[in-house]
Amino acid sequence: YRDNGNDFADLLAACAKVDRSVRIRFTTSHPQDLSDKLLNTIAEHKNICNYIHLPVQSGSDRILELMNRTYTIEHYLNLIEKARKIIPGVSFSTDIIAGFPTESYEDHVKTLDVMREIRYDGAFMFKYSPREGTKAFRMEDDVLEETKSKRLQEIINLQQQISFELNQQLMGTEEIVLVEGFSKKSDEFLSGRTDSNKVVIIPVDEKINAGDYLRVKINRATSATLFGDFISFENKVEEAVSLTG
Repeated sequence: YRDNGNDFADLLAACAKVDRSVRIRFTTSHPQDLSDKLLNTIAEHKNICNYIHLPVQSGSDRILELMNRTYTIEHYLNLIEKARKIIPGVSFSTDIIAGFPTESYEDHVKTLDVMREIRYDGAFMFKYSPREGTKAFRMEDDVLEETKSKRLQEIINLQQQISFELNQQLMGTEEIVLVEGFSKKSDEFLSGRTDSNKVVIIPVDEKINAGDYLRVKINRATSATLFGDFISFENKVEEAVSLTG
């Protein structure tokens, strides 16, 4: 993104300044676009979520080159390390593809190794399927479906384990939650998100509305969801975030 000399970091900073009480989260950053300036912008504005979705796709440099991803795992790991220094407590999610054409067992193991090293808070995980218009569309889809499914399940199992362990560390903590509405599973519960994009479920309270910022004490955790009890209202996102910093 470029506009009269301004880049995406400038746009994000401008959005953050419009209303300090509004929490801002942007969806995806390509590793090639995650600049120091963008990281510092996230760190400087408390109403920009402490969360980055950074697709890795594979832990194998050979597969990344075939995907035309234009970065190496070494570069990617350096970005993660830098982001964690600039933005204390930042959380990461990612995208991972299992069974890309020519992917070997060794390539798959490298993906698992990267997941263990980074310890993502969450991931979107898929089996490879040909998509027209991509470089891989011209390649032979030579990884057996059975192998793809097995590798994908190993990736899912590992991520669920990591997510569960990270969420368990939040047991007993107080988190600032932005209420989004009723839980998808029951109208007796409300659903919201933390600054680090964790989903939090609390019992319905007639005083609480969508858009409210709440202080919530976490009392239970699964790999995908935190559960807690309402403690108090928080008036401003900047004030709320600073209380947990």
